[in-house]
Amino acid sequence: MIAELGHFALILAFAVSLFQTIVPLIGAARGWPAWMEAARPAAVAQFGLVALSFMALTVAFVTSDFSVRLVYENSHSAKPMLYKFSGVWGNHEGSMLLWVMILSLFGAAAALFGSHLPPSLRARVLGVQASIGAAFYAFIIFTSNPFIRIDVPPFDGRDLNPLLQDPGLAFHPPFLYLGYVGLSMAFSFAVAALLEGRVDAAWARWVRPWTLAAWMFLTIGIALGSWWAYYELGWGGFWFWDPVENASFMPWLLAAALLHSAIVVEKREVLKSWTILLAIMGFGFSLIGTFIVRSGVLTSVHSFASDPARGTFILGILAVFVGGALTLFAARAPAMQARGVFAPVSREGALVLNNILLAVAAFVVFIGTVWPLVAEMLFDRKLSVGAPFFEKAFTPFMVALALILPIGAIIPWKRGNIRRALKPLRGALALTLAVMLLVFAVSTGRSGLAVIGAGLGSWLVFGAAAELWFRTGKSGFSRLSRLPRADWGKALAHSGLGVAFIGISLLMAWQVEDIRTARIGETFPVAGYDITLDAVEEVQGPNYLSTTATLSVARDGRPVAVLQPEKRVYPVQAMPTTEADIDNGLFRDIYLVIGDPQEGGGWAVRSYIKPFANWIWLGCAMMALGGLVSLSDRRWRVAAGEKRRMAGVSAE
Repeated sequence: MIAELGHFALILAFAVSLFQTIVPLIGAARGWPAWMEAARPAAVAQFGLVALSFMALTVAFVTSDFSVRLVYENSHSAKPMLYKFSGVWGNHEGSMLLWVMILSLFGAAAALFGSHLPPSLRARVLGVQASIGAAFYAFIIFTSNPFIRIDVPPFDGRDLNPLLQDPGLAFHPPFLYLGYVGLSMAFSFAVAALLEGRVDAAWARWVRPWTLAAWMFLTIGIALGSWWAYYELGWGGFWFWDPVENASFMPWLLAAALLHSAIVVEKREVLKSWTILLAIMGFGFSLIGTFIVRSGVLTSVHSFASDPARGTFILGILAVFVGGALTLFAARAPAMQARGVFAPVSREGALVLNNILLAVAAFVVFIGTVWPLVAEMLFDRKLSVGAPFFEKAFTPFMVALALILPIGAIIPWKRGNIRRALKPLRGALALTLAVMLLVFAVSTGRSGLAVIGAGLGSWLVFGAAAELWFRTGKSGFSRLSRLPRADWGKALAHSGLGVAFIGISLLMAWQVEDIRTARIGETFPVAGYDITLDAVEEVQGPNYLSTTATLSVARDGRPVAVLQPEKRVYPVQAMPTTEADIDNGLFRDIYLVIGDPQEGGGWAVRSYIKPFANWIWLGCAMMALGGLVSLSDRRWRVAAGEKRRMAGVSAE
């Protein structure tokens, strides 16, 4: 009965989304206030209905209702409760239901907290948002119904994919979807502005918080996925340049470009067309990611499904919305004239360069991701594009971006001087050179990557601190606490990027890897540590069998850690997984993996010493926190803008 209730609520949400699409858009076109206002209760009702549907599916998973086919195929009665809950979205149908619930959540938030928006713009935003929802409701109901029953319920289920039975990956998809779907709000604002024929500073001020929230959630989602890959898969890396990883990274890059571009529109009312285009393409790449994950057109370890029919449906949604928005953009582009002018050496110029670097970097990742498909279609050749291509093609753009960020944040609007802008950064430059000399001294005879990466990261961190100090003027510390939260958020985000740069470069340059066969009781050295294989035993888990090794780590005769890496087998799916065990530290990780027993005795053991690995995720956390701090300044910015607008109206 609960499953049927969920299915009925989903159908009602589909009907409400159609109403919310048609009525407000007609009302905005005709100037009918009542029709425009109908969008707000419809958006809230739509969210309530799809949330009810999602709750019904959650109840089916938590209670192990195996009469629901989706529960049977993705759950098991012996599975821990956390993974029964996360199993709701650990599959294609459930993840799409989560997708539309988040989509409707953003729409409801815009309806509840968008009272400061002009009624016609709000009606158009909510109407476009509902049209996206209607397309995906149709997709779920007609191709991916999560509530299908089994006539004769089985005794137990097939279990969730063992790779998904992990805390990190349990929360990775929701955050990623909050980012993916959050970009739909920027898209809806862009299309609404095109329909109204007006893009101005107020529009940029309204769209920035939604973009910032999406970027923040994407940052958290990508970081969680990277962290999971690092400790769960046992391969020792944090980024594989897998198609699905790239599919989340491209919208992140475009969202970052959109954030910076919207600043120029808000402050100077230039780059209007480019900002609208970024809003369209950011969500377009989110849809491309959805297509890649669910179509099977590109091989990936992250894919939820490989159904060509579903892929074709999503491709149709992509073509309709992105193609329609680009057509509208082409028709309205002549009307979006820039009001201000600026010199190449100015903050506007720096932000334009920032946008070019981020957009071209996203394009490079896109080419590398789809090239195997293009080669197979056009040249009948099977090939793969791996990390070497991405690292060589992508890295130069990030180097250039890191170099210009501190300068661009300080240089004046409209017209500036490089020499004058560098003056407040002299201390940051001196500290950066000191760090580079220190890293060079430590890494003599090794890769220069460590020196360059540590220098760029330090330049970003010290540059962000110098910018904060510069903004205090002559007041010094007394004014720091009075700086807007947006300034603190920007400094945190830029510093986080610098910390991540340092972590990535030092990890890649200095990590030590050791692969060997070790017998029980044997001790072997790795990068100054002595590692002993003490024991290997079989352990029964709640829904798996584990081969657990115990390894002692010592340095100079002093115990450092006792680690227990595992190899698990989940009997229901007969699937093995590797569980690395890591002794985490601020400046290094000791990372151990147990392999298979070897002929002649002994076990395969992989050992890694990974310097500064956790700085990668620390940097990501700082970037996300910077986004949150800036987002907390939203009311101040909106209120200030509204006061200025009202003051202008009164003066007239």
